Amino acid sequence: MFDVAIVGYGPTGMALAALLGQQGRSVVVLERYEGLYNLPRAAAFDDETMRTFQKLGVAEQMLPGTNVQRGYVWVNGKNDVLLDIEYDNPGRCGWPAQYMMYQPHLEATLDRLVKSFSGVEVRQGVTVVAVEEGIDRVEVLGRSADGTEHQVSAHYLVGADGGNGFVRQHLGGRLDDYGFFENWLVCDFKLHHEVPGLPTFRQVCNPAEPIAIVNIGPKYHRFSFRLEADTSREEAVRPDTVWPRVAEFLTPEDAELVRVANYTFRSCIVDTWRRDRVVLAGDAAHQMPPFLAQGMVSGIRDARNLAWKLDMVLAGHPESLLDSYQAEREPHVRFITEKAIELGRVQTMRDVAEAEKRDARMIAARKANEKPDKLTYPPLSGGLVANHGGIFPQGLVSTVDGTALFDEVAGTGWLIVANGPAALTSVAQEDRDAFAALGGKEVVFGFASMYGGSEISDTGGVYAPWFTDNNCVAAIVRPDSYIYGVARDPEELAALAKGLLAAVGRP
Repeated sequence: MFDVAIVGYGPTGMALAALLGQQGRSVVVLERYEGLYNLPRAAAFDDETMRTFQKLGVAEQMLPGTNVQRGYVWVNGKNDVLLDIEYDNPGRCGWPAQYMMYQPHLEATLDRLVKSFSGVEVRQGVTVVAVEEGIDRVEVLGRSADGTEHQVSAHYLVGADGGNGFVRQHLGGRLDDYGFFENWLVCDFKLHHEVPGLPTFRQVCNPAEPIAIVNIGPKYHRFSFRLEADTSREEAVRPDTVWPRVAEFLTPEDAELVRVANYTFRSCIVDTWRRDRVVLAGDAAHQMPPFLAQGMVSGIRDARNLAWKLDMVLAGHPESLLDSYQAEREPHVRFITEKAIELGRVQTMRDVAEAEKRDARMIAARKANEKPDKLTYPPLSGGLVANHGGIFPQGLVSTVDGTALFDEVAGTGWLIVANGPAALTSVAQEDRDAFAALGGKEVVFGFASMYGGSEISDTGGVYAPWFTDNNCVAAIVRPDSYIYGVARDPEELAALAKGLLAAVGRP
């Protein structure tokens, strides 16, 4: 009997398996392909994702397959700059806000990590054909190509097997489709050498043919072309029709064409992400267009949100904790999906007159030195959130042992983070003991000195302004680095602690 069975071994399934394995849980993963996909699909991830890789101990190992992306440029069909976005470096999670990546490197890194955990078993080449739900377990039947059957029992089953996967079909939820369909040709190249003038991240907002040009990690580049609905797939994917499309930037002497795919981008969300002991994550629960590069990232957020809740429930805490998973993640996913659709419609506008109006507005804003608003994602709400729901920032901090990013010093379990020891004075000792029994820690900021002093110092200058901006003396931070609640005074912190312990069940 496994704690958790996962169907699907893409980035979402890998991240979830690694997080559960790190927590000491027994996990089995069933994947229909016999090996890793080994071709790029997603193109980018953000600082929050890198923070998850940091938690897993593989952030540095991810770097050779990534490029830090400094900005994002939109141009029109005449090559006039419409928008020039600069990414934060570092972002709120302590890492650069945007990484362009070569997905096979990311998956190979996660694969090595997952298979290093003694409690995690990965069975590749196994297609799931049946699921039977019981009172205290889920029975999963898989079958190999040679007919060998794999019968697996687990307390919980997570379907991370994509939009057409078996687990979503088993749950049978209603699909909320936004009706946003676009036909795109995606062409990936491996560069033989550095190519002068090759854009690293550019959106060509040409109504005649919208194009996205992005680097996808060191030595790889992607060109994506918006196709007409009636374009012949067979003709579009032929190499002899691809090379003329990229001739302005690349020739066969510059690069090798490694992948051509014709995609229909979809935008849809399932209404049921969990029924009893069966849960959906990643594309199995939601699909979004790529205009914000948040598809894979959202799946890894699902994994991070779900892993610690499964761990707590398996440890005997109330199963109602799992009710907070969809309640928290679905509004977040909907916001991103709707913003991606909105962005896509602006970028890929086909009406020439409307595109000219768009260009005029955006060029005028640039001339007036109006910087574009940076997109910020909403905090979590509902679920296991008392009054905040934002992600807790990560900056450089110091202790007597040295200086490092916050998570390296404080850890990533339950935290009470206080701006000075006085904030803790009203929390009852029994509640502090119960919080510690959850694996929780108290982290106190202040001024360190050679004579002792505070537990932790705000070396990077991130936390003092954060406490001021949020008008609080303390925060309770969850294991996924999202904030359960902030307290304006010691009495409110005491109430927050009691509320948390009531919600998750005292150890």
